[in-house]
Amino acid sequence: MAKSRPTPKPVEELTYEEALAELESIVTVLEGDASQNPLEESIKLFERGQALIQRCGEVLEAAELKVKQMSGGETIPFEDESA
Repeated sequence: MAKSRPTPKPVEELTYEEALAELESIVTVLEGDASQNPLEESIKLFERGQALIQRCGEVLEAAELKVKQMSGGETIPFEDESA
């Protein structure tokens, strides 16, 4: 009998941290032994990964907008400490 996997939380309900952690685990699986993952499963993982990337970008953009609003529309770039 095949293992039953829990239904993942909808991408749009994930926090940035949750989405990033899931994305990292997907990358680990996809970078692993290809013989361990059927093609269909790899495609599903890749599609989920793409959705997670988009979610992370949306959350970061929303955070950037909030910071801009709180700082009066001006953001100050971080100093490059390597110089």
